[in-house]
Amino acid sequence: MLNLDYTEHAVLDVRMANDDLFELVLKRDGLEFSPGDCVAIYTDQEKSRPYSIASGPDEEELRFVVRSMDGGEVSPWLMRQRPGGSVRITPPFGWFRPGQDIGTADFAFIATGTGIAPFLSYMKSGARAPTQCLYGVRHETDSVGFGDLKAFCPTRLAVSREQSGHHFGRVTDLLDTLPLNEQVHYYCCGLESMVNDVSAWLQAKGIDLSRIHREVFFHG
Repeated sequence: MLNLDYTEHAVLDVRMANDDLFELVLKRDGLEFSPGDCVAIYTDQEKSRPYSIASGPDEEELRFVVRSMDGGEVSPWLMRQRPGGSVRITPPFGWFRPGQDIGTADFAFIATGTGIAPFLSYMKSGARAPTQCLYGVRHETDSVGFGDLKAFCPTRLAVSREQSGHHFGRVTDLLDTLPLNEQVHYYCCGLESMVNDVSAWLQAKGIDLSRIHREVFFHG
């Protein structure tokens, strides 16, 4: 059924990072959002998937980090879009709020793949930096925004499918580098397996679940 509660936004660019990972750039048209918010993006066949906004709240563009999945109903269609076209999106929604409502407590980010999007949005908001960011990708070219993140806060990159100048393996291999104390909050975003592994590891280290903030991404 068609969701009539949407706005139409012009496509400004599709920036390919590699063969299947890209940034979809849309005209913002005054859309208000907070870092961590998602929107549902519709295809011309009325299929939709939620995507986290990767742009900052003061930027004039809307950007989304998308991986095109074989057999997907939305992501391959988005990859085929070109400037001059348009897509429909719902109003922003969400409950994942990196670095918010924790006072002056320290915090850390852990992400895999396109799960970096809400942290890129947070980085561009002008808010204070986390004590650390751990970022896991399959290939080095998947690391959208890594240079900016590294300039913003101490950031470690884990590359799981190729040798590079970074850690070779999963992002969970780097968990021992996280600060561990009762004041730190931990924000995890990405595939469910990683989010669950990180949560279990932190709880085994005595971290209360109330300080583990989770957002699970699904491809489609």
